[in-house]
Amino acid sequence: MNIIIDLHTHTIFSDGVLIPSELVQRAIAHGYRAIAITDHADISNLDFIIPRIIKVSEQLNKRGVIKVIPGIELTHAPPELIKSLVKEARNLGARLIIVHGQTITEPVIQGTNRAAIMAGIDILAHPGLIDNEDVLMAKEKGVALEISYRKGHSLTNGHVAKLALYYGASLVINTDTHSPEDMINKDTAINILRAAGIDKEKIPDILKNSDIIVERVLS
Repeated sequence: MNIIIDLHTHTIFSDGVLIPSELVQRAIAHGYRAIAITDHADISNLDFIIPRIIKVSEQLNKRGVIKVIPGIELTHAPPELIKSLVKEARNLGARLIIVHGQTITEPVIQGTNRAAIMAGIDILAHPGLIDNEDVLMAKEKGVALEISYRKGHSLTNGHVAKLALYYGASLVINTDTHSPEDMINKDTAINILRAAGIDKEKIPDILKNSDIIVERVLS
């Protein structure tokens, strides 16, 4: 069975098109083993989104079919606020913290990647043309760097993969799902990693990194 883990998805609580229950049901139909709901947030809506994601995740987890992880993606927040937002998100109960990295397709504030890594998040999403020093810092801090399936954000996958593999930083693959057609199976995930220049023999370890994150955030 083509089971995968996806730790970066969105619902109607931000710019996705599905309510959480439908998102999770579609994930089950695709053979997902675990999924994180990580809607976009900043200081304006953090306290609104997280409790609702937690509530629905608790209900869906009672079925025992798939692990649903309540998370958040801090997005376009000023770098100087990221550390405090990470702390607030964790206090509100978010189990997985992602930061919207410096993708080349959006005007993300310079310094976001570094501030996110220093704040001890779990995953830096689509970090764009991340520099060597930040990749080394991600390794030291245990922050995973994302290989993205999403159009536009995926343009720098090769750059991210090359530096992460060279310096030994952790990589994960996520879809950044916003609608049903964004969901993938394991074969597609493998092809995305290969297209990023990652050798076949390294791919199983990268896929296992998602398992490691799930175990850590749920422990």
